[in-house]
Amino acid sequence: ALGACVAGPPPEIATPAPVLPEEFRYAATGDDQASIESLLPNEDAGFRLLSSAAIESGPSLAEAIARVEAARAGASRAGAERLPNIGVDTSVDRRRSNPAQFGGSVPAAIQFDREQTGYSANLTARWDADIFGALKAGERAALARLDAATANAEAVRIALTSEIAASVIDWRTLEARRVALERDLAESNRLVSITSERVNAGLLAEFNTLRIQATASQSATRLAALGSERARLLGRMVLLTGLTAQQVEEALEESAEVSSLPGAPASIPSDILANRPDIRAAAAQLAASDAELAAAARKRFPRLNLSATLGLLAFNLDDLFDDESNIYNLRAGLAAPLLDFGRIQAEIDGAAANKKAAFAAYRGAVFTALADAETAYGLVAAADSEARAAKNESEELQRVAELAEVRFESGLEDSLALLEARRAADSSGERAAASLGRARRARVLLWQALGGNTYPTNRSTSQ
Repeated sequence: ALGACVAGPPPEIATPAPVLPEEFRYAATGDDQASIESLLPNEDAGFRLLSSAAIESGPSLAEAIARVEAARAGASRAGAERLPNIGVDTSVDRRRSNPAQFGGSVPAAIQFDREQTGYSANLTARWDADIFGALKAGERAALARLDAATANAEAVRIALTSEIAASVIDWRTLEARRVALERDLAESNRLVSITSERVNAGLLAEFNTLRIQATASQSATRLAALGSERARLLGRMVLLTGLTAQQVEEALEESAEVSSLPGAPASIPSDILANRPDIRAAAAQLAASDAELAAAARKRFPRLNLSATLGLLAFNLDDLFDDESNIYNLRAGLAAPLLDFGRIQAEIDGAAANKKAAFAAYRGAVFTALADAETAYGLVAAADSEARAAKNESEELQRVAELAEVRFESGLEDSLALLEARRAADSSGERAAASLGRARRARVLLWQALGGNTYPTNRSTSQ
């Protein structure tokens, strides 16, 4: 009763479930639905090789796995604290006594050895009965921390896979842009050759050739600029995978099948609560803070400690196993705080504040996930529209350029009309390739926003 008066009951921290909308604003319709696995470029052999290497040897995931192992060790230690602690000890004790310690002269009739050697061997046991559940609450907190570390490791794996997928898509897009620019450069050089022949024949002024050469130079400049983007992507994939640049390039040389853009998978906002590992990690952190608050509150109550010793004690080594050498000790102790001058209450207040912070972090994770999914669905819809428009634009401009060249060769158009048509067509193929790459990248963002693929997760015994 005195222990219960040390501090009041722990505060009640409300943790209401976040209210989510019934559907996403840009969610796919029934005709556009696809599986979440199809959002990744799984048909790309380079992606499969690099993602496997990143999972096996990437430094970021290795760090997350080490944190899971540390959390698992902490959970094992917290569980072991609830069990008895059994040990064994042996000792040899040599001592010399002073007769003056008895307060006067010792009668001559009393004989004792001033020097003694003691031999002992003991089996000891200690146990905290945890009658009010403080240790059990600590174990729940440790298990929740393990769940959080496991979910964080899964989040790292998903983010790593997403980064690899985006980098591979950017690499393939870069190659498509290069092909388009090389085609533009070849077309411009061919027109330079045609106009040069007409200039030499006196049919055109040399100025016309110079203008078309300038157009070719523009394509050559854009083509050269792709080298810096290629170097940046290569360095990024070296960091993510833990491979050398040569190994990354060899993996990217593997064939990449080009498939049509998959639709967006159907999902509802409440799905992200179960699929997103960052939300599961935040929920586990909230559960851990709740258990730590309970453990702090239980420090107000008494603790019952039981201990026992069973052993042998003799002053002659030959007598160590005699019946007279048997000793034992049993002890039960009850300890409770009486006046701690606010120490336990301060600890309870701190744990309550940590729970409030954990709940705020959980709500933040939920609405971050909701925002990510809304954004990703919207990006998929917008990028698809852009890709379709860019493809149509490129096809139309290329057709116009071809017709302008035919009319120019027939004498129906002058070189200025041909130049304008060629300039419009140039880079349209590059824009179409870039927009298609953005559409593929938007699907990777959606894959990550929805929680990635569903993999079996090792859950702790607290679930």
